[in-house]
Amino acid sequence: MHCVREITKDLYWVGGNDRRITMFENIHPLKDGVSYNSYLLLDKKTVLFDTVDWTIVRQFVENVEHVLDGRTLDYLVINHMEPDHAAAIEEVLLRYPKAKVISTEKGFYLMHQFGFHVDPANQITVKEGDKQNFGKHEIVFVEAPMVHWPEAMVSFDTTNGVLFSADAFGSFKALNGAMFNDEVDFDKDWIDEARRYYTNIVGKYGPHVQHLLGKAPVDQIKFICPLHGPVWRNDFGYLIDKYVKWATYTPEEKAVMIVYASMYGNTENAVEILASKLVQKGIKVRLYDVSNTHVSHLISDTFKYSHVILSSVTYNLGIYPPMHNYLMDMKALNLQNRTFAILENGSWACKVGSLMREFIENNLKKSIVLNETVTLTSSTNEVNLKEMDDLVESIVESMK
Repeated sequence: MHCVREITKDLYWVGGNDRRITMFENIHPLKDGVSYNSYLLLDKKTVLFDTVDWTIVRQFVENVEHVLDGRTLDYLVINHMEPDHAAAIEEVLLRYPKAKVISTEKGFYLMHQFGFHVDPANQITVKEGDKQNFGKHEIVFVEAPMVHWPEAMVSFDTTNGVLFSADAFGSFKALNGAMFNDEVDFDKDWIDEARRYYTNIVGKYGPHVQHLLGKAPVDQIKFICPLHGPVWRNDFGYLIDKYVKWATYTPEEKAVMIVYASMYGNTENAVEILASKLVQKGIKVRLYDVSNTHVSHLISDTFKYSHVILSSVTYNLGIYPPMHNYLMDMKALNLQNRTFAILENGSWACKVGSLMREFIENNLKKSIVLNETVTLTSSTNEVNLKEMDDLVESIVESMK
């Protein structure tokens, strides 16, 4: 049975939700599923914007057939070729073989790589600024390379102000009946998953996102239709402000996240003491066990907060492996512009602090490491308490 929503006059959501999926891209855990959004425009010509992941094709086909109501499909616009949005291309073309497919040159190249067979006579290759008229509605195509694949583009309907934003402005989580941003408490129930989606999927490509934001006709946008998550129909300033911060690696909050690696509880005890000292100075603190927190959540909050305390044991004269993985993800996702501090532990050859400092200084742009370091030799002692006080004062000063 079909399940669709009208977005605005002539435009319908025909996507679906997947609540069985547990790992996005087989790497990022999902506890609340994800939506795959596709949109169908009814004009003199009918236009489908993107498809869905194979897992929900049956629901998707029922939705498309219901909205078309006996009409054929004239055009299929592919903004993004990632399989969670493009898997159903051939299914659509088998049902509507005369449909013309609109995409970028690289988009068609990737279609061929994924094994999708599109009749060359039905291919329309578009580039930056090209327009296509479907009746009342005129679509402008804007290239968005590396947001977050090289073939990506966005499509803007100049008639009704709809931006089909591909993977930009998306979010993890299934849509639970609510389609629009103002049908949910986004800042309470969605923002963390939207940040985790952006920072882990698109985060590396901040400069490309900035470039795309610079091209967006902000004053003309009335709807933002992403490929995951709610459709936005108001409060665009809130969303764009978040994206500007994320894309420029600007912290949302002045606060401290402490990420610790503790094998037998001694390092954990030390960061508990340190966290208490920080809170007593009026500083917001978030505390994470690196071994029990998925790195996608760590990355999300590292984009959110201004200060990070890395607290690790020395392991085989190196960095504790889960901590090292976290650092490598920061590097891979181009994280920058943060203030770091170090609490290290080692029972005989404490090397981890110098190794983490070296990693940050060599790999994370515009980031600093505070000079004050807390060094444990197995467990916390009175000297460490004084070192903690000095570190707290240094953090307070750096936040001014």
